[in-house]
Amino acid sequence: MTGTSPLSRDKLKKALHYFSELVAAHPEKSRLELLQKVQLQFDLSPADCEFLNKHLGKEAPESGIGT
Repeated sequence: MTGTSPLSRDKLKKALHYFSELVAAHPEKSRLELLQKVQLQFDLSPADCEFLNKHLGKEAPESGIGT
């Protein structure tokens, strides 16, 4: 993310933190649904939204440990 302002980076960091809290609190909801909530709440730029969707939009794989 070259060329981003410190304010934009700070907003993205807060959005990521909030997203991780939402995922932990609402495991029944899809990651994309939670990302949309975060993107609207933090008024993220289209580039930031694309970055988050690309890197966090896919559901986490189920752990095969213990099965």
